[in-house]
Amino acid sequence: MSLRITVHPKVHFGKPCIAGTRIPVQSVLELIRDGLSFDAITRDYYPDITHADIQACIQYALDVVAGEDVEVASGSS
Repeated sequence: MSLRITVHPKVHFGKPCIAGTRIPVQSVLELIRDGLSFDAITRDYYPDITHADIQACIQYALDVVAGEDVEVASGSS
């Protein structure tokens, strides 16, 4: 896990946040999903974070998905 992303039980109910902030990874990912550029995110929403912080949010999400075990149920016809 990135040192830029931290999880503390007393910060945002234990949701992963950018280190040193109370900015949840999910909030940043939602802005990216909505099509905002890194520049727009740092300029208009979170001026205290860097592009590297945003990249760390994306990497965190990739790491979570990569570590997920997905069970596929076989269907019968």
